[in-house]
Amino acid sequence: MANQSIDEIQKEIVEEFSLFDDWTDRYEYIIDIGKKNPGLSDASRTEDNLVRGCQSQVWLTARMENGLLFFEGDSDAIIVKGLVGLLLRVLSGHRPQEISSANLFFIDEIGMTQHLAQTRSNGLLAMVKQMKFFALAFGIQG
Repeated sequence: MANQSIDEIQKEIVEEFSLFDDWTDRYEYIIDIGKKNPGLSDASRTEDNLVRGCQSQVWLTARMENGLLFFEGDSDAIIVKGLVGLLLRVLSGHRPQEISSANLFFIDEIGMTQHLAQTRSNGLLAMVKQMKFFALAFGIQG
């Protein structure tokens, strides 16, 4: 699992979403992912970890371990917590350079940009931007 590339994980997600015929089922799947996301402790739900540009509150943290960057995230909205969970699955556990240069095609391929409200879509982009920012920052410290 840890050896999967970012693109392989994205392709896996696209395949999973292709099993659902309609967006009601896809939303339920995203909500399920949100319920499985362990989230963050109250101590990590700080102003410093808040992602700007999200309608609901989203917190992201990052830490380096053996040259790999690991993210944890949470939200006060269950569907957004699911979106965070998808991003964590794709980007967490890779080298900072891989994360910062990743082309996140799965978001469009599963129809996320068309089916999310504009504010949620903007929030999703803000989360991606924050994760890539962490990757660049940790990559520089590298």
